[in-house]
Amino acid sequence: MTQNLDTLQKVISHRFSQVKHLETALTHSSFANEHEEAQQDNERLEFLGDAVLELGVSEMLYERSPEAPEGELTRMRARLVSEPALAALARELGLDELLRLGRGEEMQGGRTRDALLADAFEAVLGAVFLDGGYEAARAAVRGIYASRLPAPGETRRIKDAKSRLQELTQKSFRERPVYTLLASNGPDHAKVFEVELTLPDGTRLHASGATVKKAEQDAAAKALALLCGAGASRAGED
Repeated sequence: MTQNLDTLQKVISHRFSQVKHLETALTHSSFANEHEEAQQDNERLEFLGDAVLELGVSEMLYERSPEAPEGELTRMRARLVSEPALAALARELGLDELLRLGRGEEMQGGRTRDALLADAFEAVLGAVFLDGGYEAARAAVRGIYASRLPAPGETRRIKDAKSRLQELTQKSFRERPVYTLLASNGPDHAKVFEVELTLPDGTRLHASGATVKKAEQDAAAKALALLCGAGASRAGED
């Protein structure tokens, strides 16, 4: 395991001063529950890594695409940090082989689950942050994503969340999602619109925004995350 951890540290360009942080990042709760010597699992590090990843990727997109409006930047980031994308990166880094899983999780194929691998990827970034601070974590993010960002000019080909969700629900349920405006609050110059999205299976999600369109887009993004996280389909990311 030590040799594999050495390889991982080279790949992410960070040499840990406290390797225990990296070991924790690779420890699933199922393993920690079965082994007393594993005092922590990777869930708290995942929380840190999620924030580091979003900020790091946001900064790179902001620099790479100076002409892209906020909506396009948001869609690009969502695509880059989606569960399937993070799981693919985790496999490239060999995290699927390095994860410490409990016996039951191992037998149920946990080592191949996108959700578990994506969480481990974020936890590794959280471990880098804890060990070396934000600059170290930022460098790791930039190194990993340097060749993965869309080139300037490619951004407009990325479909928005509503379009992707409609394609997904048409394929999975043969029905479209329904958006309902529930309320608008605040003065005319600063209104906030609340929207309810109903999926064909009856699931309801809420979102709010400065315009009805933005609220609907945010609701659709939540629905995509929910459906993809449940393994319904990844077609909307293609």
